Amino acid sequence: MQRLKNRVALITGAASGIGRATAETLAREGARVIATDRNQAGVQAVVTGIQNAGLQARALSQDVASETVWADVIADIRLHEGALHVVVNNAGIAWAGSILDMSLDDWRKQQAINLEGVFLGIRSAVPLMRDSGSGSIINVSSVAGLKGSATLAGYCATKGGVRLLTKGVALESAASGWNIRVNSVHPGIIDTNIWQTVTPAAMRIESNSVDPHALASVSTPGGKAGHAQDIANGILFLASDESSYMNGAELVIDMGHSA
Repeated sequence: MQRLKNRVALITGAASGIGRATAETLAREGARVIATDRNQAGVQAVVTGIQNAGLQARALSQDVASETVWADVIADIRLHEGALHVVVNNAGIAWAGSILDMSLDDWRKQQAINLEGVFLGIRSAVPLMRDSGSGSIINVSSVAGLKGSATLAGYCATKGGVRLLTKGVALESAASGWNIRVNSVHPGIIDTNIWQTVTPAAMRIESNSVDPHALASVSTPGGKAGHAQDIANGILFLASDESSYMNGAELVIDMGHSA
């Protein structure tokens, strides 16, 4: 079933984890995928795999916190694809620890990537999406955007911001006749490489200091972590016409973690 046939989809943070699974899933459903990431070699490897399966994709290097780079990415898509129907604002980072140990730079880095990156993505993409006739923007938030965490205050602030930014833009789109739906996805504990950099020490030495499966075993009903494909399936639903009556909604995929 080609649920996204003839549509152009942009996915940020696509070199690994949820972004990679989403790029592969949307391509299988007929989308022409533009996969972006700061890790140029990583995202190119993802795209090569998609192309080797006979599907359509290409890679771009992108820092989502850069306004200039966002403008360049959208201009490149306008030039080569001429349209944009789906945007998945997925790129993100996490810092865990006491608020007393968090530097202002640590705070600002999370804000720049997790929240400002989504703002820039929306603002940059909407004009081309309007010109394309219709669209769907999917912003990847988190269960941390729905509830607090004693060791993730800064991360919660960014993901809560994504949640409400999504709702505000969804209402503006409806009122302005953009014909663009805007929804958020809220993953629970998912087995991706974000856990390799979730503590202050790990962010600096890139060691794996958090086991998502062990964490899920004590904090999630059912006791298991999810997989990137679980989230990609939800994103596919929001990108497709099957979710045509959803706007400003929160799709929570967390095995009951936030219940």
